[in-house]
Amino acid sequence: MILRLALRTLAAHPIRTAVLAAGFGVGVSVMVILLGVAEVVLDQARAPELAGGGDIVVTGPGFQRLEAARLMLAGPLAREPLASSVLAASPLNRGGLFLVEANGAITAVKAQAGIPSLERLLGDREISGIRAWADTEADRPWASKDPGDALRAIDGFHAIPDVPARAASWAEWLYFNGRAEHTRFYLTFLAGPRTPDGRRTAGVRLQLEREGRMESYAAGALLDDAQVARAPDLTIGPNTVRLHGLRYDIHLDLTSAKGQRLVGDLVVEGVAGRQLPPIELAGAGGWRSGYVVPVMTGRASGTLTAGGTRVSLDGASGYHDHNWGFWEGVSWQWGQVQQGEISFVYGRVFPPADAADPARVPGFLGAIGPNGPMGYATGVTITETDAPGTANPTRIVIEGRSPTLAVKLDLDVHSIERNRMSGPMATPLTFLQMRGQYTVSGNLGSVPIAFSAAGSAETFRGD
Repeated sequence: MILRLALRTLAAHPIRTAVLAAGFGVGVSVMVILLGVAEVVLDQARAPELAGGGDIVVTGPGFQRLEAARLMLAGPLAREPLASSVLAASPLNRGGLFLVEANGAITAVKAQAGIPSLERLLGDREISGIRAWADTEADRPWASKDPGDALRAIDGFHAIPDVPARAASWAEWLYFNGRAEHTRFYLTFLAGPRTPDGRRTAGVRLQLEREGRMESYAAGALLDDAQVARAPDLTIGPNTVRLHGLRYDIHLDLTSAKGQRLVGDLVVEGVAGRQLPPIELAGAGGWRSGYVVPVMTGRASGTLTAGGTRVSLDGASGYHDHNWGFWEGVSWQWGQVQQGEISFVYGRVFPPADAADPARVPGFLGAIGPNGPMGYATGVTITETDAPGTANPTRIVIEGRSPTLAVKLDLDVHSIERNRMSGPMATPLTFLQMRGQYTVSGNLGSVPIAFSAAGSAETFRGD
């Protein structure tokens, strides 16, 4: 029928039909040419030569800025199987500048910046003959392949943003945990908002689990901005954290609510390339919330003495993350498990309603293996099942799917600690810290994954 109509139209209006057909043909041809040109232009825009030499350009999603570039430089690019093939790798930043002349004329200038010594190694002809362009003190850390330098860069504390309406709920903390056969610890070094005299509230809290019994110890102090700015090297009263390379040396001197004293030293040691880069959420009214995992798969050791009883943590697995942000009206879901050299972490932050729609903030699921990141997903569901008639989770199922992973984490909850948050973390909800057994299954890329291991989780419940 269509063919018959076309033939009759051609017979009735031969000139008009021919012009229309030619027009369609020209339109399709132009579209094909434009698509071809666009692909060539895109390939040229991504050409390493335009970035000052080299063979490969690494960018973020959608050809955007690569966050936590120092982790890339000191991690995967400095480790095998890539290290022996990489002569040099240099960060590159582009931006807009304005040249203001004496006569008031203003000229827009597109500028790009790199690290001179690394650009020369990459064969950048633009600077090869300019001896005056040398690395500055700010450039030198980028030229370092020391993973400890990169770790310190991502684990520093942030200045409190200038958001007066939210300032009273600002807090930032270093969190550590470790698990031995019959003992676990959960440790937080926290710096909160400013007090009226301009100093910062600060505290240390340790939860020590022995043979299924949980004990809590704490200490507090006031710090000035200079002391907080030294983080991750923190001193809160007699309690200290010191970062040496990839090793966190921690000294504790705490007391329980009953006056029992705990003293001792812990070590949490990370592995180069096994970090989760910083993630930060931003919302209306200046709201911010950030998270980074400097030690995704690590080791813990040390000895604590509590009430005259010696507790050894030698041979324990170790983990360390770092959180910052405004916390009024905020809750979250989080969990972590590791088995051997593979570690998973998941989470979702629920911001206050005046900052963002909590239902639209995605979760995340990340996996780190022996050679670094193995997969990451934001298409994540977290399903919590409570015991009938209670607000106590008995099972949590986390499922994540992306081009790099398709994984299910099934947590059988064994124990729950319920706490009322105070200070800048105060909330009308009750904070639940859980421990249990994870069953992990699925695929990381094309590699099947299946194991069962003890792990931790956090969530909130109403009264």
